[in-house]
Amino acid sequence: MSGALEGITVLELAGIGPGPFAAMMLADHGARVIRIERPNFERIGGPIGDDIVNRNREILVLDLKEPEAVARLRELAREADALIEGNRPGVLERLGIGPDVLLAENPRIVIGRMTGWGQEGPKAKLAGHDINYIALSGALHTYGRKGDKPTFPANVVGDYGGGGMMLAFGLLAGILSARTTGKGQVIDCAMVDGAAILSAMTYTLFASGMWKDERGVNLLDGGAPYYETYETGDGKWISIGSLERPFYEELLAKLGLTGDPDFAQRGDEKKWPVLKERLEAIFRTKTRDEWCALMEDTDICFAPVLSLSEAPHHPHNVARSTFIEADGVIQPAPAPRFLGTPAPPVRMKGK
Repeated sequence: MSGALEGITVLELAGIGPGPFAAMMLADHGARVIRIERPNFERIGGPIGDDIVNRNREILVLDLKEPEAVARLRELAREADALIEGNRPGVLERLGIGPDVLLAENPRIVIGRMTGWGQEGPKAKLAGHDINYIALSGALHTYGRKGDKPTFPANVVGDYGGGGMMLAFGLLAGILSARTTGKGQVIDCAMVDGAAILSAMTYTLFASGMWKDERGVNLLDGGAPYYETYETGDGKWISIGSLERPFYEELLAKLGLTGDPDFAQRGDEKKWPVLKERLEAIFRTKTRDEWCALMEDTDICFAPVLSLSEAPHHPHNVARSTFIEADGVIQPAPAPRFLGTPAPPVRMKGK
């Protein structure tokens, strides 16, 4: 079996960040992805191509400033299902490979345009990065501790969640539509839009009065003592997510706090700081491994906070093969899992 997307061909104009991540997701599940790189393109993993996000590709070097290279790309696009590009608006048009040209030659092609600000709007042609896109979406305002500055979660929300994954969804939806209607289209995938829609639940809670427009004081942002990370006695960390009442009661039972009058009033937000201080002191009395032995096989909603080097070796991740090794590189396995058409083996080196 060659994966759920066998038979789909995607051209990827090489870039960094969300476009390659979308292409990786498609390639992981069997799509033929031809990554078109300009001469002397510097990959994150170096010339041997050990960048995990660039796995499972064919690589074709083309200088799209040359007429022959443009002609070759147009030839490939006439037979492709989709094309991914991440340039600023107008760049492809100047190269002679804009959507009008490609759709005229292949009416079924889906063109995924991955940008931060989108194809239109006052900021459309300006530079930016993940941190800026999630800032403008309102998402960044919600990340961080009470009274502290906004804390950005690496480049996960903008580049990969709101960008790459949204683009992969858009491309597949466009391909399905093209196979039904015979008409391709342009996907305007902006990271500011994606970061905003990833915050849909937060905006829902805010609109209903259940979320304060302030960091670190809400149920899921570090305000609640029962949805939090705690330092253990050996300087490591654990996570607690005991939102529902039965899970919370099991947490109290394991900590010897059943019947404690303070913890019985968990809905009183004024008590949250005091409850958190007490839990902080309790969790420092044992090592992370000791807490794992006590809580990991329960419904408390507990997990140790693992480092990048630790995560691949946790028994649950090992049992599920959540991480794999390909060409000597330990990396996340393709996801999600298709039980009927499993993903083909990962290839790190481009052809």
